[in-house]
Amino acid sequence: MTATANGFPLSWHRARIGRRAAERKGIGILAGILALALSPTASLAQDDLPVVTAAKPVVREIVESDPFIGRFEAMDEVDVRARVNGYLEEVHFRDGAMVEKGDLLFTIDKRPYQAAFDAAKSQVDVATSALEFARSQLERAKSLSDTGNVAASVLDDRRREYLAAEANLQGARAELRTTRLNLEFTEVRAPLSGRIDRRRVSTGNLVQADETLLTTIVSLDPIDFYFDIDERSAFAYARDARQRGNTLQEGAGGLDVVVRVHDYQPVYFNGKLDFAENRLDDETGTMRLRARFANPQGVLQPGMFGRIRIPGSLPYEGVLVPDEAIGADQDRRIVYAIDDSGTVSAKPVRPGPERYGYRIIREGLTGDETIVVEGLLRVRPGVKVKAEMTTLPPEGELAGLPK
Repeated sequence: MTATANGFPLSWHRARIGRRAAERKGIGILAGILALALSPTASLAQDDLPVVTAAKPVVREIVESDPFIGRFEAMDEVDVRARVNGYLEEVHFRDGAMVEKGDLLFTIDKRPYQAAFDAAKSQVDVATSALEFARSQLERAKSLSDTGNVAASVLDDRRREYLAAEANLQGARAELRTTRLNLEFTEVRAPLSGRIDRRRVSTGNLVQADETLLTTIVSLDPIDFYFDIDERSAFAYARDARQRGNTLQEGAGGLDVVVRVHDYQPVYFNGKLDFAENRLDDETGTMRLRARFANPQGVLQPGMFGRIRIPGSLPYEGVLVPDEAIGADQDRRIVYAIDDSGTVSAKPVRPGPERYGYRIIREGLTGDETIVVEGLLRVRPGVKVKAEMTTLPPEGELAGLPK
């Protein structure tokens, strides 16, 4: 007879127990597979790892630079006015043209001044003739006085007449010089080289000496750039200047600087600091500095705004990374580093200003790390990656531009 339990054969119970064991084993294997799939440290095939571009940070001697906003001003600027009264007769320039020192700009009616000059010249001739006559009379009186034929008082009169004639001649010559100057002043010439403004007076108008503004001229080459620095920066720059063996007031240290102006693309110009005011402004707490730039083509114009960068530190060894390599973790800035096994870790950093096309890292990196420079969205701390190494150049995207 077949053995039974609970009304079923024992073979049925053994088959049921086997099926339940197999089910439990399958569930355990499936759970293990799911756990491996969800684990961030799962061992994946090399071809399945995220691919990123990695590099060593740039380590080089750097000098930090500080940006300031300022405005260009002409080194020389002149308001052109006439030095004599008269009616404007002719204009000899085109509005907005470049002029050279000594170029003829305006002509004032010369006829009254030519007549005055001719009259003064004739007075010089009269005074010269009178002086020659007084000299001959004095010589005759001297010879007669020696023989006793003329009294001493007559000799004194002739000497007085001679001295008076000599003084008259000097006065006539002075008047001649004055009329000659007035005649020359009827031609208004450029006192300096530069770009001239539009004419302010049309021909035929009466020009008042030293009052009527005819036009203005500004020099363009070289051109000055003025900007203000705060008290803290002034103190730091003065300290660095003393270490360089100079002072801030003596030519502002003579440092090389770069100014940037905006066109359809940024344009850079190299110049040199050459002046700093001798005190801080009481109201604003700022000090004004000046840099001078060569401007042979006249690209830079007075009144134009610019952004200047001046050396803000002494040379030191610094760590630089591309801006694209810096990520954010809430209120922190981080850089992703890769160890020898390819595992990513986040390193908090303190970025500084931009220099040489990179971002200065003040704290957080030593320069020996391997960091992710491209592919930050494909990484997170603890993930293994496949790193394609590259070498960062000593200067980044701005390598071709002035420092």
